[in-house]
Amino acid sequence: MASRREQKDRLKREREEREAALHASRGRQRLVGYAVAAGIVVIAVVIGIALLGGGGGDDASAGVLPDGGDVPEIADVDLKPAAQAAGCELKSFKATGREHLASLSDTVKYASKPPTSGNHYQVPAEDGAYEKSPDPKELVHTLEHGRIVIWFKRSLPADDRAALKAYFDEDSYQMVLTPDPTGMTYEVAATAWNRDPEPNGTGRLMGCPKYNDKMFTALEAFKDENRSRGPEPVP
Repeated sequence: MASRREQKDRLKREREEREAALHASRGRQRLVGYAVAAGIVVIAVVIGIALLGGGGGDDASAGVLPDGGDVPEIADVDLKPAAQAAGCELKSFKATGREHLASLSDTVKYASKPPTSGNHYQVPAEDGAYEKSPDPKELVHTLEHGRIVIWFKRSLPADDRAALKAYFDEDSYQMVLTPDPTGMTYEVAATAWNRDPEPNGTGRLMGCPKYNDKMFTALEAFKDENRSRGPEPVP
């Protein structure tokens, strides 16, 4: 049986191959975009001048995820002992549906806060680090595509939020980092949606009531165990 380190190295190589293919595709798309952008640059300049004279726009959330954070040392530990050492709890939820909803105004009652699976909006949230959270129904669709979503309380100290951002930046493939809009009881949580058993799969939740340095080892183990295993795999 392969060691945990060998498994991580293999998963890293596979992620790098997928990222290379994705970047090549995006590069071709950008070539088309440059031609379009050249035609509207004058309009953009005019709009930019108007905004400079008109105030700060929609930047009220700036600083929620500050740069310059330090990631605590991460140990090579399996998920269950890592979560236990960090004081985090692990939960599973059998998914009850995978229906795509046409409107964000549709109400969905999820089995947990934050959600791990279930019916969701037809357009997923993009991968990335957010200072303002997408709608949970968009994030659940992202989970269906095999992503890991890390949720945090906006009330965390700035240094803690900066460390989470630094952790995200170290390996952002198929990852989302977002403030929690659901009223979760945890200071930090991670969610995933695994494909087994078919057809709806199982939601996974790691909830950490208190932020601490050992939590980063637990986040890494949760990511290694659950990333890219959604019911609807999307690169």
